[in-house]
Amino acid sequence: MPLKIAIQMDPIEPIDINADSTFRIMEEAQARGHELFYYTPDQLAYEDGQIIAIGWPVTVRREVGNHFTKGEKIKIALADWDVVWLRQDPPFDMGYITTTHLLDMVHPDTLVVNDPQWVRNYPEKLLVLNFPDLTPPTTIARDIDILKAFKEKHKDIILKPLYGNGGAGVFRLGPDDKNLSSLHELFCGINNEPLIAQKFLPDVSKGDKRVILIDGEPVGAINRVPAKGETRSNMHVGGRPEKVALDERDLEICAAIGPLLKEKGQVFVGIDVIGGNLTEINVTSPTGIQELERFDNINVAEKIWIAIESKF
Repeated sequence: MPLKIAIQMDPIEPIDINADSTFRIMEEAQARGHELFYYTPDQLAYEDGQIIAIGWPVTVRREVGNHFTKGEKIKIALADWDVVWLRQDPPFDMGYITTTHLLDMVHPDTLVVNDPQWVRNYPEKLLVLNFPDLTPPTTIARDIDILKAFKEKHKDIILKPLYGNGGAGVFRLGPDDKNLSSLHELFCGINNEPLIAQKFLPDVSKGDKRVILIDGEPVGAINRVPAKGETRSNMHVGGRPEKVALDERDLEICAAIGPLLKEKGQVFVGIDVIGGNLTEINVTSPTGIQELERFDNINVAEKIWIAIESKF
């Protein structure tokens, strides 16, 4: 049955069509006969008792520099559509949170993927706190004395913004590093959020494994290896994707978290595993579909759409 699909995403013009997961989701939806509509988060609104979006009917194609065609700009009521994809990138700020509240007003009659209530309640770096036996030593605090005590205990730590993404603002502070107070001052001057600190995992040099789950079930993984001289493995900052298999520890982690993700409507999730430790559960706009498809010769986007179509 053809579905009407609205995609809430960042601007489509600059995306890398050979890496962008949202593009791959759109491409597969179109191949399955679904109708596509694209809009940016700033064009989502509440008007006259309805949640509306202003955007464009769109078709996509795998042609670099010519990867989409937009129709005439129109206003739609999202209640008239079958599926809305919540796919803009963080930062997970009040603008992002507001979009989840607005989309709550049409879900579940219009299926929002991932479920906006639980995207809002399960930020990437906070949901992992529910699984302390799977994670490295972690603290979340704004108080500098708590952060200093954590560093004194673990010596070599990672410090990062609680609601960042793509490796931005991630610092490794080794045993002799004296910059914790300065970084604390810097971050506190930018916002009023806590920071997250985790014990540094040396195994990151071997890679940060991104495991893709669909409706709570693992479908595969890629390994992201940091560039030379880098601690961060994010592909946004030069991390190199490599083929990797799921191991017993990955499956153990997925078995522990998968039922909760499925129960809360988190259809497409990417978790990060370093040296057998779960470090993040990415529910906002996870990536890695295209790399996994190339490495494992599987159609991950098809599996996502099968899971969604089964709900109708």
